[in-house]
Amino acid sequence: MTHRSLSPTVLAVSGNPRPGSRTLGAAETVAHRVAALLGTTDVSTIDLAAFGSEILGPEHPTADAARDRLAATTVAVVATPVYKASYTGLLKAFLDLYGPDGLAGVVVVPLVVSGNPAHALVGEVHLRPVLVELGAVVPTRSLTVTEAQLADLAPVVETWVAREGEALRRATTPLATHDPLPGGDRDQAVADAFAGVAR
Repeated sequence: MTHRSLSPTVLAVSGNPRPGSRTLGAAETVAHRVAALLGTTDVSTIDLAAFGSEILGPEHPTADAARDRLAATTVAVVATPVYKASYTGLLKAFLDLYGPDGLAGVVVVPLVVSGNPAHALVGEVHLRPVLVELGAVVPTRSLTVTEAQLADLAPVVETWVAREGEALRRATTPLATHDPLPGGDRDQAVADAFAGVAR
């Protein structure tokens, strides 16, 4: 059973196979902005490239520890560059370490770094389905940035937060248990929390 902190935690995960990549930098930038939105300073990072060669080995203790950290966080920014019009094999191999519902309850922001604006839907078409299959909550559209935008990422992130921030905040705020909402209101509150998906 995964135990989460009562205060929000934010984790940046980079699926770029190159250590210290620009994808990692973008993930950290977005993670810190999400943390500010949620009123927390608890931000940490996982760079899958640091232990990529271990993931497919018979034993992978570093990868297992990273897997557990991701499963225990409140919000994860899961970032990947576009490889062959999809997310990286490294990220896929890491996500394959989870069993059914391995990310249950984790709110995830998919972040895609693309060299070509034509790949803007990679996060929605390829990455979102596997995250949802693992039980993650993905209440917003994926954030897609082009390599050209990495030099000045803040305006891109602010535009995304202006559009998706409220859905993200609602998804990370549990419904009060001491004063239950009437059935219809509770259902509406849940629907509102996931409204970003349908936009």
